[in-house]
Amino acid sequence: MLKAAVIGGGAAGFFAALSIRQHHPNATIALFEKSNKVLAKVKVSGGGRCNVTNATFSASGLSKCYPRGGKSLKKVFDQFQAEDTVKWFEAHGVRLHTEPDGRMFPTTNDSQTIVDCLVHAAAEGDVTVRLQTAVNQLAPSSGGWMVNGEVFDCVVVATGGSPMAKGFDWLRALGHRIADPVPSLFTFNMPGNSITQLMGVVVPRAIARVQGTKLSEEGPILITHWGMSGPGILKLSAWGARELADRNYTFTAQINWIGEPNEDRARTALEKAMPDIRKKQLGNACPFDLPRKFWAYLLDCAGCDANQRWMDLSKKDRNRLLNTLLNDTHEVQGKTTFKEEFVTCGGVELREVDFTTMESRIAPGLYFAGEVLDVDGITGGFNFQAAWSTGFVAGQLKGN
Repeated sequence: MLKAAVIGGGAAGFFAALSIRQHHPNATIALFEKSNKVLAKVKVSGGGRCNVTNATFSASGLSKCYPRGGKSLKKVFDQFQAEDTVKWFEAHGVRLHTEPDGRMFPTTNDSQTIVDCLVHAAAEGDVTVRLQTAVNQLAPSSGGWMVNGEVFDCVVVATGGSPMAKGFDWLRALGHRIADPVPSLFTFNMPGNSITQLMGVVVPRAIARVQGTKLSEEGPILITHWGMSGPGILKLSAWGARELADRNYTFTAQINWIGEPNEDRARTALEKAMPDIRKKQLGNACPFDLPRKFWAYLLDCAGCDANQRWMDLSKKDRNRLLNTLLNDTHEVQGKTTFKEEFVTCGGVELREVDFTTMESRIAPGLYFAGEVLDVDGITGGFNFQAAWSTGFVAGQLKGN
């Protein structure tokens, strides 16, 4: 009888265990979790709602949403992708709904629904969950793997991607190379910047760039009490994770607040709006889709009098205002990472894993799932999708 161990009680670990049960009905399955609770990240994700996946229902489409690992993951998504995730949860009594930006949440909008579903499925599948059981030993043994003195036929490592993950030490000892983990999804700190006085304001469509690089992402930007966040910033941090780490998170962010990369088109849009706003005060007539409070802030930054009428605005002032809208710059000095939702760039090097099975090319019988790999996605449910997919494929244990 097959005896399998799963190390890590997160999303990838649970899905791997459930996949083992599906593909190997008679297997004995033990899931090791070092803390006193499972699925901690699932519980706190998405503001407590759990962004389960994204409504990107094709393997090729999904693979483009991963700054690292997208090409490798396509082999996984060919076997289990977002549509399969939706069907899996629905088959287990959990319906998902899709928000306008493609993010998918349980209809209850409560992450506990997902936690309960996975825990119940594991119990139904006779998966033995060993809480507060840290794995202190992982080593090859005759005919299998030794885990804490107990022999298993195969092991799925789903220990996550934190730089503190002990699993990396084991894997290095086994001959695996590890890409140094650094934060992937993080917000920008701008200490002393007056823009932080607008905390809570969301600019719906902006383009964020890192000066001196080719890094550029579009999306909503949220002003916070420490700087900037929101999908536009988080996507930029994901694609620029390594480069921004190399810069010690000190750089200049260049923001286009109207999401129009072409200056001529922006100028034309303003000219088209002029007949309707020419007699109005600048502060009362924003020709672009910007929050009123934020528009007042930008006018002040551009040195424009909010009480002045548009028709009286000089060409020089109009050019300065357009430049502020299209090329506003802010100094970034540091980052803020939400500890509970920590996502890393880094982990087991991809070339050392067969992504058609998730088995190690270095150590047969050892499989990987989730963020322990050098794989990470942009914000929007993609990191959980990678966890479900790699867990499902790893759990097939095709080499066993």
